[in-house]
Amino acid sequence: MKRFLPLLLAMLPALAHAADFDGAQLGLVWALPFVGILLSIALFPLLAPHFWHSHFGKIAGFWALAFLVPFAVVFGPGNAGAVIAHALIDEYIPFILLLFALYTVSGGILVWGNLHGSPKVNTAILALGTVCASIMGTTGAAMLLIRPLLKANDNRKHNVHVVVFFIFLVANIGGGLTPIGDPPLFLGFLKGISFFWTLQHMLPLVALNSAILLTLFYFIDRHFYSKEDEVKAVDPTPDSRLKLFGKFNFFLIAAVVAAVVMSGVWKPGIDFHVLGTEVGLQDIVRDVLLIVIALVSLKFTPKQVRAGNDFNWDPILEVAKLFVGIFLAMAPAIAILRAGEAGQLASLVRLVSAPGGAPIDSMYFWMTGILSSFLDNAPTYLVFFNLAHGDAAHMMGPMASTLLAISAGAVFMGAMTYIGNAPNFMVKAVAEDRGVKMPSFFGYMAWSIAILLPCFVITSLVFFHY
Repeated sequence: MKRFLPLLLAMLPALAHAADFDGAQLGLVWALPFVGILLSIALFPLLAPHFWHSHFGKIAGFWALAFLVPFAVVFGPGNAGAVIAHALIDEYIPFILLLFALYTVSGGILVWGNLHGSPKVNTAILALGTVCASIMGTTGAAMLLIRPLLKANDNRKHNVHVVVFFIFLVANIGGGLTPIGDPPLFLGFLKGISFFWTLQHMLPLVALNSAILLTLFYFIDRHFYSKEDEVKAVDPTPDSRLKLFGKFNFFLIAAVVAAVVMSGVWKPGIDFHVLGTEVGLQDIVRDVLLIVIALVSLKFTPKQVRAGNDFNWDPILEVAKLFVGIFLAMAPAIAILRAGEAGQLASLVRLVSAPGGAPIDSMYFWMTGILSSFLDNAPTYLVFFNLAHGDAAHMMGPMASTLLAISAGAVFMGAMTYIGNAPNFMVKAVAEDRGVKMPSFFGYMAWSIAILLPCFVITSLVFFHY
């Protein structure tokens, strides 16, 4: 952020007059810094792991500047400043504050004791997390349950698959039932999509994919568990009765949920223009409440509880540093998509509609999903939401199947890569901190392609027309 601040300050005088830049003016070359940050995330941990872990924030900042500096030269500092302001104020800050609040509060809940990581117990924990993800958000559910799950399996030689399926189910697919569960659905809620519309229409898809993945996980886990040398001779954390500490943090999680719902329901009509970006009073109140809730959790949760969780700030700091670069560097790719058929990705846009203009639901599912795997799934959801029609009442009515395709694609396929959804990175960081040798960027994609793609093909065939 120290590197971005001087550039932002230099652009402040022109910000008030800067209009949103037109993605139709941009060639695909402007997306190269975003490609660069993706390749850095994929390759540096493999080729130069020590350098990456020491400097990943600087690398993310480099790629963001690789886009912003040329953009400021070509389109002017006002437009570049508007991009920074929009990315940080309208998207990144609400995004990271919600993650910060959920990460902090869930880290104050300690499940003390240990379960035996058998296939039945592991499957039950994954099923519980899948349900909790739509109630307390994928971040909250993931951070609450990943540590007990890792502890339950720390006496086993094969536990990578446990974490991978945890990311699939708890950090992604389980969040598909409510606007609280995953950011794309929350954006739809803010646009006017009914809370219960999401629950009603997404339930069959979430249930089908969860059932397939939980069943598959059980048999994979049972295969490893049946190996003669699978269980270590000495259990680092022997099985013991479970106890729950920091229970008041459950009320704070409810307060986080209430703050988020409030920002979607309460519309006072009071807006502020901050550095050229419009911010509603309800959004400011929500963000302030999230900070206060997190501080309350830090103040009143006993230190021993967080110590029992091995709580530290490394996972959220890694997400914060990487995603500030991602949000800025992906701005041109999102703008080109928003330009529709006038942009350089017109060929992709045309894939989602038949010659007569009727939407092709299966293509909306796949296009939203594939792009959500590499772009942040929240703005990708909005791009295709507006491309389909943009009016919430119409989308819930005549275009309900198209809205369902967009919603499912954004939520489900966020699990395809580590960067598809922020909790993926956080779970990976926690697991690695506990000694689990997680797959590389491409190694994880090998898992997701082999396991998730067949599930999504089944989903497409069952629920969406061609």
